[in-house]
Amino acid sequence: MKALKIAMFSAISLSLIFSLAIAARNVEKGKALFNDPKLGGGTAGVSCNSCHPDGKGLEKAAESKDLEKQVNLCIKNALKGKGIDPKSAEMADMIAYLKTLRGKATATEAPKK
Repeated sequence: MKALKIAMFSAISLSLIFSLAIAARNVEKGKALFNDPKLGGGTAGVSCNSCHPDGKGLEKAAESKDLEKQVNLCIKNALKGKGIDPKSAEMADMIAYLKTLRGKATATEAPKK
């Protein structure tokens, strides 16, 4: 019985570690997309980072209920590209990255005490 508990605990621990590793990879992919001027086939030669350096102004973006729609509006309007499928891996990666910006103070802001 004790061996079964240890095996179950080990399996759960490995699953959690594996999930965290995948999530970190998705965030890195999202950050790469955020910095890619070719996102959505963009023709303006700018990336999301051009207007939002280091995520500036997006600290509350993760709270939005229609974040996928807002991402696509920026791709279409600012990047002059075609929106990406809201259910795609690219969008999931972008959303994962944007969620890391939640509450992040930018370099020009003083930290709250």
